Amino acid sequence: METTTIISAILTLVAGIGIFLVACQMMSSNLESVSSKGLKNMFSKASGSKLLGVGIGTVGTAAIQSSGATTVMVIGFVNAGIMSLTQAATIIYGANIGTTVTAQIVALGMFGGNSISTTILFSTFAGIGAFVALFAKNETLKRIGGILTGFGMLFVGLSMMSGSMSDFAHVDAVKIFLSRIGNPIILVLLGALFTAIIQSSSVMTSVAIAMVVTGLIRLDQGIFLTMGSNIGSCVVALIAGMTSGKNAKRTALIHLIFNCSGVVIFMIAGWILRTVSGGITFGSVFEKAFPGAPQTQLAMFHTVFNVATVILILPLTEALVRFVTGLVPDHEAAADPDAPRFYHIDDNMLKTPAVAARQTKKEVIGMGKLAMENFNRAIEMVTTLDFSDKQKFDKTEAELNFLNMGVVDFIVRLSEKPSLSDYDMKYLNTAIRTVSDFERIGDYSENITEYAMNLARMEESFSDRAKDEIAELRKMVMELYDNTMEAYIYKDKHSLEKSFAIEDQIDDFTEKMEINHIQRMTEGNCSANVGSQYQALSSDVERIADHLINVGKSILRLGLKAEVASQLS
Repeated sequence: METTTIISAILTLVAGIGIFLVACQMMSSNLESVSSKGLKNMFSKASGSKLLGVGIGTVGTAAIQSSGATTVMVIGFVNAGIMSLTQAATIIYGANIGTTVTAQIVALGMFGGNSISTTILFSTFAGIGAFVALFAKNETLKRIGGILTGFGMLFVGLSMMSGSMSDFAHVDAVKIFLSRIGNPIILVLLGALFTAIIQSSSVMTSVAIAMVVTGLIRLDQGIFLTMGSNIGSCVVALIAGMTSGKNAKRTALIHLIFNCSGVVIFMIAGWILRTVSGGITFGSVFEKAFPGAPQTQLAMFHTVFNVATVILILPLTEALVRFVTGLVPDHEAAADPDAPRFYHIDDNMLKTPAVAARQTKKEVIGMGKLAMENFNRAIEMVTTLDFSDKQKFDKTEAELNFLNMGVVDFIVRLSEKPSLSDYDMKYLNTAIRTVSDFERIGDYSENITEYAMNLARMEESFSDRAKDEIAELRKMVMELYDNTMEAYIYKDKHSLEKSFAIEDQIDDFTEKMEINHIQRMTEGNCSANVGSQYQALSSDVERIADHLINVGKSILRLGLKAEVASQLS
C-alpha cells in the first residue's frame, strides 16, 4: 500500500512541478510583453546610483516573475559594454528581492491548513484567462488573458505539489528519512542541487513551503532548503556568463558570490543565535512572529533573507567588483581589440525580448552612424586624394559587413519569441530592411574610395568647380541623414517631410552636376577619364540618398499617420 502511495505521490509531484513551471513561463512572457515599455525605460535608466539599481532589479523581476531572466539580461548588457559591473551587481541584488514575490503569492494560496482553499478560485482565473486569450481581438487583452491563465495554473500546480506532500506525510518511511536530514549544510546542498536541476528557485521554494505546511519537514529544514535554492539559481547565469566575454563572466561570478555570501552569513548568524540563546533558531523566531501560518513563516524568511543580504553586501559592491575583476583578468580581451563586434546587443538579451528589441534599435542606429562616417571618409579621399584614413575606412567597412549579417541573425532569432509586442514585431521586420540600407550605403562609399584610387593611379584630380559641387552634395546628404535619423528615432513626421524635400533637391542637384560636367568636358577643363569617375560618384551618392529615404520611410509602417505617406508619395 505504501509503495502505491509513494508512486502516486511522485507522479503527482512531477505533474505539479511541470504545471507550475509552465504557469511561471506564461506569466513571465505575458507580463513582460504587457510591461515592455516600462521595462525598456526602466533598464535604460540604470545609473551609478546603487539604490536605483536595486530598485530596478526588484521591480523588473517582480514584473516578469523571473530572476533568471533578469540576471541573464544584465549579463547581456554588460557583455555588450553598455552597463558597468557595479550597475549590474546592484540590479542582480534587486532581482533576488524581486523573486521573493513568487513565494509570497504561493503563501497566499496556502491558507487553510493542509489544503489549498483558494485553488478553485484561482482555477477559475485560469479558465477566464484562457477564454480572454483565445477570443480577445486586442493584443493587450490577449496578454492579460495569458497572465490570468498562468496565475491560475500556478495554483493548480501548487495544489498538486501540496497534495503529493500530503501523501508523502502519510508514509512513515518517508517521514523518518526526512526527519534524519537535520544537517544544515546537507539541506542547503540539496536545495541547491534540486534548483540547479529544474532551473527554478521558485519551484524549490514552493515545494519547501508545501512540505512545511503538510508537516513533512520542520520549518528549520525548509529554511535551509530555501537558502540552498538561492545558490542553485546561479546555474543559468553561470552558463550564460561563462560562454560570453570577460565582463559577462565577472557578472556571473558576482551573482554566485553574492548568493553564497548570503547563505554563509545567515548560517553563521543562525549558529551564533542558537548557541548564545540556548536553542532559539530562525525557525522558532518566525514561528513566533507568524503563529499558525507555516506558509507565511517560510515566505517571510525568504524575503527577510534576501533583503538583509542586499543590505549587508551593498556597501561592499566596489570591493566585490574589484575581487571578481582580479579573478577574471583583462588579458582575454587583448586577443583582437580591432575585431568587429556588437555595441548594443548580446545573445543573453534574448531572454528578455522587450529589452532586446530596444537594444536592436540602438544597434541599427549605431550602424547608420558608422555608414555615414565612412561616407565622409570616402568623400575626403576622392576630393583630396589623401588616403591616410583608408585603414579606418576598411575597418569600419568590415564592421558594417559584420553587423549586416549579425544583426539580421539576431533579429530573426528575436522575432521567434512569443512575448514580443505587435509594435516590436513590426519594428524588427522594418529593421532588417534598414540594416540592408545602411550596408548598401557602406558599399557605395567603398565605390567612391575606388574612384579616388583610380584618380591617384591616373595622376588626375577633380577640378576646383567639381570639388565645390561634391562638397555641396555632401552637405545635402548629411542634412538628409540628420533629418532621416530624427524621424527614425522619434517618429517625427516633420523631419520626414524635410527628408523628402532634401532628397528632391539632391536629385535636382545631381542633374545639374551632370550638365556642368558635360560643359567642363566640352570646354576642355575635364578629361574623359576623370569625367567617368565624376559621373559614377554622383550616381552613387544619389543612391546613398535613396537608401537614407528608405530608412525614413520605414517609420510609416510603425504607426506614423498615413497622411504623411500620401503627401510624400
